[in-house]
Amino acid sequence: MFSRAVRPALRAGGAAVARPAPANAATFATLREIEGRLKSIKNIEKITNTMKIVASTRLTRAQKAMDESRIYGKTSNTVFEQAETKPLEDKKVLLVVASSDKGLCGGIHSGLSKATRRILAETPNADVAILGEKAKATLSRLAPEHIVLSFANVCKDIPTFADAQAIADQIALLPEDYSSVRIIYNSFVNAQSYEPVTIEAYSEEAITQSANISSYEVDDEVLTGLREYALANNLYWAMAEGHACEISARRNAMENASKNAGEMINKFQILYNRQRQATITGELVEIITGATASEDM
Repeated sequence: MFSRAVRPALRAGGAAVARPAPANAATFATLREIEGRLKSIKNIEKITNTMKIVASTRLTRAQKAMDESRIYGKTSNTVFEQAETKPLEDKKVLLVVASSDKGLCGGIHSGLSKATRRILAETPNADVAILGEKAKATLSRLAPEHIVLSFANVCKDIPTFADAQAIADQIALLPEDYSSVRIIYNSFVNAQSYEPVTIEAYSEEAITQSANISSYEVDDEVLTGLREYALANNLYWAMAEGHACEISARRNAMENASKNAGEMINKFQILYNRQRQATITGELVEIITGATASEDM
């Protein structure tokens, strides 16, 4: 038998052992989870903000290069517009999709793939050459039989005319004699929008058969060089404008991601504060209840 002085302590110890776990026992783990989630979202927000700043800086240079390429491209195509050059109807057409290798820029690449599929539906015998891995990944699943040529590691930085010339040389080595080369690219409308469009580079035979080509004094050797130059010029235009659209789309995507991350941080911060307040209130209630019970013994 225990003495009367020890019995109240035993009863209190037995009650503590038999007492069930408090209802908010799992709240401590939940608080840790919320705190970890908050930390990860804040880190993501820092990354997206940094990528937005980098894209904003690069966008100015990309727009400058785009404006310069437009001048050369439009001036070059004016010759064929005035000569009323048209593609030959009895030969195949080559579609060049001016995409890139990088993502995190919204639906800019999927838009090009959809535009290419619409053109392939209208001209099912056309061949496809792809610049960049993003459009290739989509078109390889949907229309692999049309792909005859592809390029990787393009448009990583601002395109140059030398890059376009190298691609044009590879296209010229294809065995098929195409009536024209239709380049599908994203046209820069403004900093918030863009749209897939096409520009055309004609074959030497199509240029020769132009209605008003006689108004230009063009030798055969010059005609061959003009055709190659026009193809490289249009490729340079498409690549430069597509690069500007990609940088702009990435900037908008990172801005939206940063905004969404900020909203999630606010929601989780409110949830964390409520859970923490509930936990502290529960602990205070337990302390007060325990103190009251001890006084009653």
